[in-house]
Amino acid sequence: MLDSVLEAGKKYASEILEPGDIAIDATLGNGHDTVFLSKLNKLKKIYGFDIQETAIESTKNNLSSIATTEVELILDGHENVKNYVQDTVKVAFFNLGYLPSGDKNITTLPETTLSAISSITELLAKRGRIIITVYHGHDNGKIERDALLKYVSELDQKQFNVLQYQFINQKNNAPFLIVIEKK
Repeated sequence: MLDSVLEAGKKYASEILEPGDIAIDATLGNGHDTVFLSKLNKLKKIYGFDIQETAIESTKNNLSSIATTEVELILDGHENVKNYVQDTVKVAFFNLGYLPSGDKNITTLPETTLSAISSITELLAKRGRIIITVYHGHDNGKIERDALLKYVSELDQKQFNVLQYQFINQKNNAPFLIVIEKK
């Protein structure tokens, strides 16, 4: 059976991560990607970003019983990643859209998302990956999706591979995955 979008994203991350690597969860949400990365028990550090205090608290609660990796949770937008991360990064996760069960008026935005992706591509290790789950079933999501697809399709093919993983026969704007891999 084919992997779901979320499972595919985890697979694309876990197959390249090695002991001592650095990872970023650029959109904490409820912390599921941070928890997944922490459970791998081999990363040096995980940086997690969100602009909502509820996302930071939810992530802390989800990590409280399992965290074995150093995790730094940052209450700031992912577009400011370079203010906090100077290390080489092996994997970065993005889940675009709004916080599940949160205020649907607070969403990721094309300008800040593209700024964050651009910054992380500079920090990305060779063969490192940025894994983006695109939720585009809301008005801002459609705008962000279009800007993101334009941006990633223009990345230099000599420097990056870009993959789109999507089920094309699903209704209701099913989420899809974009993976940017540095060559």
